[in-house]
Amino acid sequence: MEPTRTTRREFLRSAGAGFGAVALSAMLEREGLADAPEAGVANPLAAHGSHFTGTAKNVIFLFMSGGPSHVDLFDYKADLIRLGGRPIPDSFGEFKTRRKVAKNNLLPPLRPFHRHGQSGIEVSEWLPNIAGCVDDICLLRGCHGDSVTHPESVYLMNTGSILMGRASLGSWSAYGLGSESENMPAFVVMPDPDGWVKGGAPAWGNGYLPATYQGTILRGGATPILNLNNPRGVSAAQQLETVNLINQLNRNGLRQGEQDSPLAARIAAYELAYRMQSHAREVVDVSRESPATRRLYGMDEAVTEDFGRRCLMARRMVERGVRFVQLYCGDTLGWDGHSKMDSNHSELCARSDLPVAGLLKDLKSRGLLDSTLVIWGGEFGRMPMSEGADGRDHNPHGFCMWMAGGGVKGGQVIGATDAVGLRAVEDKTHVHDIHATILHLLGFDHTRLTYRHHGREDRLTDVFGRVITRAIA
Repeated sequence: MEPTRTTRREFLRSAGAGFGAVALSAMLEREGLADAPEAGVANPLAAHGSHFTGTAKNVIFLFMSGGPSHVDLFDYKADLIRLGGRPIPDSFGEFKTRRKVAKNNLLPPLRPFHRHGQSGIEVSEWLPNIAGCVDDICLLRGCHGDSVTHPESVYLMNTGSILMGRASLGSWSAYGLGSESENMPAFVVMPDPDGWVKGGAPAWGNGYLPATYQGTILRGGATPILNLNNPRGVSAAQQLETVNLINQLNRNGLRQGEQDSPLAARIAAYELAYRMQSHAREVVDVSRESPATRRLYGMDEAVTEDFGRRCLMARRMVERGVRFVQLYCGDTLGWDGHSKMDSNHSELCARSDLPVAGLLKDLKSRGLLDSTLVIWGGEFGRMPMSEGADGRDHNPHGFCMWMAGGGVKGGQVIGATDAVGLRAVEDKTHVHDIHATILHLLGFDHTRLTYRHHGREDRLTDVFGRVITRAIA
C-alpha cells in the first residue's frame, strides 16, 4: 500500500503539533477557514477502504504496563501448586531470565482460580469482574515474545520490533483505514497519569510512517486536553476571526506548489487548534454520562475513578469515530512485581478490573462490541519461580493476552503454556501473530499493508506473522 504524500512527516514536524492528524481541509472549507483553494491540504486521514470487509472498525488496546503475571491471573496451573516451594525440574531445560532466578523455588499462584461462565474458563479471584465477561473473551494462553527487558518488549508489542523507531500498531491502523471522525485524531493514547510506560513515546510513534499517523496523547484527570478554552473575554466568533486573519496573512506568502511547505503547515496548525477547541471538549466530557454509566466504570470509587474515567472516554471516542484508542494501566513500574507481588497486583487489579469489565458491558449494551476490538495484555508475563521471597521476574517465553468483540469468537481458550507456565508449548502465538490477527479483523492482509521505506516495502509484521484463525468468529 504505497502512500502518495511523501513529505507528510516533514510537513507535520514543521507544524510542531501532535494534533496535526485532525487538520482536515475539506471540513475547514465548510467552516470558512480555507477560503483559498491553493492553500488546501489533502486530508491524509479521510476514511478509505481496506483489503476486504473487516469485522472491527475500531480498536481499544488496554495495555497493562510492566508485565502482569499470567500464572496469577489467567493461566491456572495445578502443577505449579503441587510443585510450589521446590526448584523447577531439570526437564524444563535452560531458559533466559532478566535476573538470576532460574534455580529459585517455584511460587504457587497467589490467589485461587475458579471457573466462570458457560465456557468454564478459569480466572483468578483477583479479577472477579472480568471473570464475569469470559464468555465474550478469547483468551490466548500461548503468547510469547523476544526479549526479557521492558523497553524492547514494549516496542515489540506496540511496533512489531524490539528496536526503537518503527511504526506502532495504532499508527498502522490509522494509515490503513484513516479516520471516521472529522473532529478527533485517528489514534489516541492515554498514558497512566502516574508515569509513562518504559520505552516512552516510541511505543505510540509513527516511526517511518508520515507523522500524521502518530498517537495523540490525552492526559488523565478532568482536563485531558490543555488549552481547549479561549482566554477570558474572547468569544468563539472572535477566535474564528483571528484564525481567519492569521491564515489569510500567511496565505499571502504561500506560493503555488507550496502546499507541503512549513508555512502551509503553520496554517494547518492554526486551523487544527480551532477545530479542537470547537469539538474535543464534548468528546472528553464524561459528566454528560448517566450516574448508572459512571458507576459501571467505577467512577464513584477513588481506587477505580481514574482508569474508569479513561475507559469511559475510550468508549466515547470510538463511538465518535476515533479509530484506535490505547490506554495504559500502570506507571513506569506498573505490574512489574519483582517484589511484594501480592500488594502490587492487588492494587493494579483493584484499579482496573471493574473499569475493564464495565467497558465490555457498556460496549455490548450499546451494540458497539461487535465492531470494536478490545485487547488486554502487557509486554510479557512473569516467571513461575520466585524472585526473592515474594516476587516474580519477567517472562517473555509464555504469557496470556485476550481479545473481545470486533469479530472475535468469545468463550474460548487458544494455546497453552507448559505444566508450570514457563513456556508457550501449544498453539503458540507470537506477537507478530497477534498483530496479523488484529489487522485481519480490521480488514487487512498484513502482508499487503506496507509502506516503502529505504527501498523496501516495510510492514508491521516484518516477514513474520500468521492470522490466528481460531480466534475469529
